[in-house]
Amino acid sequence: MMKVTVWNEFRHEQRHAAVREIYPDGIHGTIAGFLEKAGLTVATATLDEPEHGLTDEVLAETDVLVWWGHLAHHEVQDSVVDNVYRRVMDGMGLIVLHSGHASKIFGRLLGTPTGQLKWREADDKERIWVINPAHPIAAGLGEYIELPKEEMYGEHFNIPAPDELVFVSWFEGGEVFRSGAVFYRGRGKIFYFRPGHETYPTYHNEEIQRVITNAVQWAVPSGAAAPVYGNRAPLEPIQVKG
Repeated sequence: MMKVTVWNEFRHEQRHAAVREIYPDGIHGTIAGFLEKAGLTVATATLDEPEHGLTDEVLAETDVLVWWGHLAHHEVQDSVVDNVYRRVMDGMGLIVLHSGHASKIFGRLLGTPTGQLKWREADDKERIWVINPAHPIAAGLGEYIELPKEEMYGEHFNIPAPDELVFVSWFEGGEVFRSGAVFYRGRGKIFYFRPGHETYPTYHNEEIQRVITNAVQWAVPSGAAAPVYGNRAPLEPIQVKG
């Protein structure tokens, strides 16, 4: 059975009562809850656990890792980032949410330092348009998802051109943003999904939950054989020419 690990810094919920009121079990607890309701096997891990809860054993058993971070990207140990990177390259799926765009692992996999962008906290209405309705991550959605209040992220978003773009957001203040981007690295599948600021109940929204559930199911390892590199013998005898 597919195993999902939901990773969260779990700092905002402990420091700020307003965030704790929205996510009393932590953002990771809310996400794990709706993924479990979808029939998935889910574990959680947080920053302050030994090895951030992402030990070799945990990563080896994880098919898809969901990542939420914001305050403490710099506290994530490089050795853990290295291990997550190797697992993604070997086929583990990675779902990066909201401010995880600035995480070490996202920058490492995409080759960009922090994923720079514009931002504003002003209760903007966000309309997330489905621009690739045939993609499995968009299954079951209408033309768009509308959130009455969210933090604004605006272009330019300093990421490589996505391999596939599923969603684009429009904000009440006029900005747009590539809010649902797919990347392939090694044998791993990566999906970045923008909404999810900690002071809004975004992860309680059923359409947002559907997107994340779809993404997790899409990102499961394909089971393809690992590529072989370096010098190798020919598959058939080579005829001597001349």
